[in-house]
Amino acid sequence: MENFQIETAQNVNILQNIAGVGERIVAYLLDGLIMGFYVFIVIMLFSNVNLSDDYYMIVGMTIGLPLFLYHLLWETLWNGRSPGKALMKLRVVKTDGSKPAFSNYMLRWLLRLIDITATSGGLALVTILFNGKGQRVGDIAASTTVITEKQTVNFAQTILMDIPENYEPSYPQVTVFSDSEIQTIKNLFMEARHNGNHNVILKLANRVSSVMEVKLEETPIKFIDKVIKDYNYYTQNM
Repeated sequence: MENFQIETAQNVNILQNIAGVGERIVAYLLDGLIMGFYVFIVIMLFSNVNLSDDYYMIVGMTIGLPLFLYHLLWETLWNGRSPGKALMKLRVVKTDGSKPAFSNYMLRWLLRLIDITATSGGLALVTILFNGKGQRVGDIAASTTVITEKQTVNFAQTILMDIPENYEPSYPQVTVFSDSEIQTIKNLFMEARHNGNHNVILKLANRVSSVMEVKLEETPIKFIDKVIKDYNYYTQNM
């Protein structure tokens, strides 16, 4: 699953999970089934009615207009989701993570005629695959993308760490932290270590040692790693 990182006005980094091409295709097909079911219901309701020419126009509008505006109305009124997207837990957002305005929804909807309708989805598929941010032509123009809201958690995203059987803890003060606080510390530590951002690790170590009221006597990397392991040791043996 591809992702991209955004930074909010509060300088908080948020990792957005881009919806996969397969998920978007399934959502599109589900929306198509829903529209097909709507057409079937309308035809059934009017099938036994003798219609004049004016009524045929009314039936045509009853079927055509909702289908034509389907995606625009649903995404605008339901926070970036159509029924198909909701079933697949997908949502349209701006590339900065904020909620799109009506103008954004309108622009990506208008360009559906080019990258989905006119090319049978071929242009949209190619653009999404090569764009890197899950954007079709309409998304690029509207500065939007489609994200998945499915939560995927792996071992590295939990507070758990492997510790040896003969492990000797050094900081009983780690119990001042809660699970959520240790999770935040671990997330910041792992991201900073992965990116080689030693300045962040140093600041984190200074802050953690201050809260624990201990003196920082080892390297920041070793200290934070020890704190996380110690927390696991004490909470697993309580």
